[in-house]
Amino acid sequence: MPQLHFARLFLLFALGGLAPLATETALAQTAPQGVVSLNLCADQLLLRLADREQIVSLSPLVRDPSLSFLVAEASGVPSNEGKGEAILFSRADLVLAGSFGQLARTALLRRQGLDVLELDPWRSLDHGREQIRLVAKRLGHPERGEALIAEIDAALARTRDIVPAKRSILPYYRRGWVPASNSLISELLIHMGFTLQQDTLGMKRGGVVRLESIVTSPPDYLLVHDDDAEAVDNGSALLVHRALLTAVPPDRRLVIAGRLAICGGPSTPALIDALAREIRAKVR
Repeated sequence: MPQLHFARLFLLFALGGLAPLATETALAQTAPQGVVSLNLCADQLLLRLADREQIVSLSPLVRDPSLSFLVAEASGVPSNEGKGEAILFSRADLVLAGSFGQLARTALLRRQGLDVLELDPWRSLDHGREQIRLVAKRLGHPERGEALIAEIDAALARTRDIVPAKRSILPYYRRGWVPASNSLISELLIHMGFTLQQDTLGMKRGGVVRLESIVTSPPDYLLVHDDDAEAVDNGSALLVHRALLTAVPPDRRLVIAGRLAICGGPSTPALIDALAREIRAKVR
């Protein structure tokens, strides 16, 4: 009987010692070998977190330097036109898609038995961390997800409260659009020490802010995208309106590359650092 008891204990310890190895082996075996992305934000996560051999194709948007942060990294990877039929005949065993505007296509792919993972736009930094971990684990590379999260957290650590006290800012985009106070960009601005002018204007949920409202109650600073610096169409003309230039002149405008802010993910550390550079150069 003692020998049987010892044998059972030995077996339990042996199995316990093998458990991590078994888990790693299972993870490698279940990682997808052919991944298709239909969404720019998914493209960039896929490029950062997957092996190149795992990627079947990316959306065409990832090759647009005005939109994509990882244009160079996407070089040589096939692009798709987002057509469900073509994807069905590819070697894909996982499809990454956005949660908006692709419902019919993803429903078709699911009906045909494909595994589809829909990714929402980041609502917050915590939501972004969860999404990175989800995608990295699904691709079989959880350590790459943790490395990206560490980069984001390091950028946050070096930019906390760098804004002098009581400075307000309004993120102001084409056609007068402002993001909600609980958006990712708003969270970053608060983290750095700004107060949000959209709260003062009664626009916590975001939306279109009239030019008259800003002229009447201007923020200390505006946050704008670099591709809106010139009036090339009706959407950008508002941002160079004479009344707005008087209320918030160029030296009180923080300018960042739009491609840094379109998606949460690999571009987020660069976005944080770009904001910090503008703050240190212009905010007094």
